[in-house]
Amino acid sequence: MKNAKDILIVGGDGFCGWPTALHLSRLGHNITIIDSLVRRAIDAKLGADSLTPITSVEERLAAWKEKTGLTIAFENIDVAREFDQLTELLSTIKPDTIIHFGEQRAASYSMKGIGEKRYTVDNNISGTHSLLAAAVELGLDPHFVHLGTVGVYGYDDGGIEIPEGYLPVYVPSENKIYQQDVLYPTNPGSVYHMTKSMVQLLFQFYAKNDALRITGLHQGIVWGTQTEETKLDERLINRFDYDEDYGTVLNRFLMQAVVGHPLTVHGTGGQTRAFIHIQDTVKCLAIAVENPPKRGDKVAILNQMTETHTVRALAKLVSETSGAKIAYVDNPRNEAAENGLRVSNKIFISLGLEPVTLAEGLMDETQQIAIKYTHRCIRNMIPCTSTWTDDQRPGVVYTEKIRAA
Repeated sequence: MKNAKDILIVGGDGFCGWPTALHLSRLGHNITIIDSLVRRAIDAKLGADSLTPITSVEERLAAWKEKTGLTIAFENIDVAREFDQLTELLSTIKPDTIIHFGEQRAASYSMKGIGEKRYTVDNNISGTHSLLAAAVELGLDPHFVHLGTVGVYGYDDGGIEIPEGYLPVYVPSENKIYQQDVLYPTNPGSVYHMTKSMVQLLFQFYAKNDALRITGLHQGIVWGTQTEETKLDERLINRFDYDEDYGTVLNRFLMQAVVGHPLTVHGTGGQTRAFIHIQDTVKCLAIAVENPPKRGDKVAILNQMTETHTVRALAKLVSETSGAKIAYVDNPRNEAAENGLRVSNKIFISLGLEPVTLAEGLMDETQQIAIKYTHRCIRNMIPCTSTWTDDQRPGVVYTEKIRAA
């Protein structure tokens, strides 16, 4: 590759990080993964597991080299706690790009208890700041690409299309009106979303003070599990989380339908959310890598999503194609029962993204994966039993709440 970059992927063993590492490697970039493997440790602690069998990171990387001839390096470093090891690696590699997935990524897990809340804040804030501070201390000029979430803006439905990061504000004075672009206001609904809101200020500061080049990607809920690269060998297969803490809503529905469990819709199911297929996630990351802001520019913020749906519409779609019944259960989350959502994604579309949508049939591919690994399902991990406040009730199924499509 003519313009190959040295890319450091923090959290490269995870659900979004792993397929991104493979995709960028296949494009010709030199990839090094940093990961403390804490996501695997959390599964062990919870008694959960990916529906798909995930091999060790060493086996994954060996399989990638065997299938493609390409090498991906790996370093087991906790960026939030092992600063000296991090700076030593950065000074050796001097990466052109740092892609940061290395944050605790689940809203439900962040609300599970006081330990999970504290861990989410400690890990997400400290790890992000360590990467930024280390780059400045070492005199490096990498392009930072951070995976955030559309959820930082909340879901209170003000009727406004969420812009890509900034809101023009007009301030009147005695003689004129001043215009300024400010960060679009956040309204986090969980500790996880709060940390994603907080790191935006870290990015703003380091872009202003040290002229770091930073791209923030505000991503929708990811569905699907496979990309073109993870399909090459079963040892490369991506995670398929379906448990109450890490399972995303559409993947949970597809798995529930396969194992004969009712589709658990929280509350009325009127929550509208933004979605993106995992294949588009890796494509967006590749686009972001090739389009860094210039030194001195403000943080570039792009909305990484492709479509919006209500939860009940998704449940109905899965029910109609699978015959699964729908159960409207109590909502363990503290959130609006119904909301609209409009999100601008014009930048990625203008840069060439051709979105994968639910209408294109990949839902069936994901369901076939769920069928193949049904025997690995741990059924007691399906119900959402952790509540976000004492006023919520667990999202468990009662017979009278089950409906046919």
